[in-house]
Amino acid sequence: MTQPSEDPQAALAAARDRIDALDAQLQKLIAERATIANEVRHIKERGGATGDHYRPSREVQVLQKAMARNRELGGPLPDAVMARLVREIMSACLALESPLVVAYFGPPGTYTQAATFKHFGRGVEARAEATIDDVFRAVEAGTAAYGVVPVENSTEGAVNHTLDRLGFTPLGICGEVWLPIHHCLLSRAARLEDVRTVYAHAQSLAQCRNWLNTHLPFAAREVVASNGWAARHVAETADASGAAIASAMAGELYQLPTLAVNIEDDPNNTTRFLVIGHKEPMPTGHDKTSLVLEPQKNQPGALFRLLQPFAEESVDMMRIESRPSRRGLWNYNFFIDLDGHQLDARVQRALDRIRPQAAFFKILGSYPKAVF
Repeated sequence: MTQPSEDPQAALAAARDRIDALDAQLQKLIAERATIANEVRHIKERGGATGDHYRPSREVQVLQKAMARNRELGGPLPDAVMARLVREIMSACLALESPLVVAYFGPPGTYTQAATFKHFGRGVEARAEATIDDVFRAVEAGTAAYGVVPVENSTEGAVNHTLDRLGFTPLGICGEVWLPIHHCLLSRAARLEDVRTVYAHAQSLAQCRNWLNTHLPFAAREVVASNGWAARHVAETADASGAAIASAMAGELYQLPTLAVNIEDDPNNTTRFLVIGHKEPMPTGHDKTSLVLEPQKNQPGALFRLLQPFAEESVDMMRIESRPSRRGLWNYNFFIDLDGHQLDARVQRALDRIRPQAAFFKILGSYPKAVF
């Protein structure tokens, strides 16, 4: 004999009661964590620590543990979602220890702002700067503890201005952020056919070239400083025939309707951002080292001989870009990313062999790889 099924309303009420009880437990534990974070601040102060208490290596290790626990528990949330939740709790607790000011390439609504919140959480004071140069200057001058700048896109390559600035700053790279880029077309125009001008950063226009050729072949394309600027301009101008390529977040911020979503040509379109600052992160076992160097002479095999120690020491060279060095006509800097920390024995041996052979040599930083 089958039992009558449980009353759906009673089952729903019971499930909600369990959720409420769990929420109360979570809130109690978060409050306890925040209290301990305050204790940590006082312990550090008694030990003579001053300034910000953000530790890139420690933060990454906590996130890695959270993602590993998530896999062990077999819960329904993806690892990246769990990491974001833990990131926000960490960010709020860190703000109790020492509120962080983080400069980013603005204005509000840019992907760089989204990368800032992804890496630091929303417990920081995120301060928009008009240019990449201004981000570097804010951190160099101490008005911001860290800065976030774009460095490369998976389809359009390097952000040259960031590379050039890295070669001549006392700052180092403290971390990296990978952000999937999904472009929206934002406009007050009623239809695609009403759009006459599309505003966007040069890289974003390039990332959407095929879509624009297909759907807006007759619209003018105007390059602007950032996608956030594009969205703000379209929102503020009286002419409704303009459209901006920008994020959904920018559309919400500037109250712009979305005419089309995911207009990037490559669905895997991703931009890598760098976190710059004065800190030198310690090894985590999951690190990357960036450096810039210039060969002694512009002659056959010079670059090969300079890089050969990486192969001989089994150091994986993950990326290489060239830029004019500004130290002579047709001389070039080579920006290189390596797998491993500069304190790792094999990396250290390779760098020690290369340093005396280079006309210019600078380690830009060793830092934890992006974890989600």
